[in-house]
Amino acid sequence: MLRWLLAVLGYFVYRFPGAIVGFVLGSLLDNLSVKGGRFQTSFGTSQQQVTPADFELNLLSLASLVIKADGNVSQTELDYVRQYFVQAYGRERANATFRIFNEVIKKREISAQNICSLLQQRTRYEARLQILHFLFSIANADGSVSTAEVNEINRIAGYLGVYGRDFESIKAMFFKNPDSAYKILEIDRTATIPEIKAAYRTMVKKYHPDKLQHMDEAHQKGGEEKFKKVQEAYEQLQKERGF
Repeated sequence: MLRWLLAVLGYFVYRFPGAIVGFVLGSLLDNLSVKGGRFQTSFGTSQQQVTPADFELNLLSLASLVIKADGNVSQTELDYVRQYFVQAYGRERANATFRIFNEVIKKREISAQNICSLLQQRTRYEARLQILHFLFSIANADGSVSTAEVNEINRIAGYLGVYGRDFESIKAMFFKNPDSAYKILEIDRTATIPEIKAAYRTMVKKYHPDKLQHMDEAHQKGGEEKFKKVQEAYEQLQKERGF
């Protein structure tokens, strides 16, 4: 039954290719639920409970694009993604997500534009900012973020409808240079002290961890990291400008 439901949903989202993927995915879910219900425990069988799995698969698909962006599949980056998913969703649920990705999603061409279009409809803006932070964290897991990885994340940001200044703000959290603090606060180096203070208040509201209370623990932790970077940037400018 589930295979036909997902086939219909897939058709409305991705037309005929989506119907095929939905049918295959539904078949896997039907088979797994029959075998002792292990997968059923992780995701449930109702449409509402399956929806988070859809988000996880989409998130994993975007992660795979970033990992492959520079032509070097880093084991450190792969390990970071697995650890993140285990922390966010639990080991059994994370393993199920990776298994479905390897068996179904990985075998077809991943469209960042289609995935981001879905995420843009289903997630809040704050959550999409956290997705970008997650993708930069993957790229940085091996110690540095390559130009190819930055370009890929920038492409994804565009599809997610993230504003250019917000992208540059999150990007600056992973690069140390004289302008990083200004970029994190989304202001120019010529900003006055009142403008710096106003920018800080704006960024505190934008990146406050409370805005991610609806997301899982790992995403909330990422939100706290962004919030900390904003505070550090402000404190750095306080020292530099003497206020």
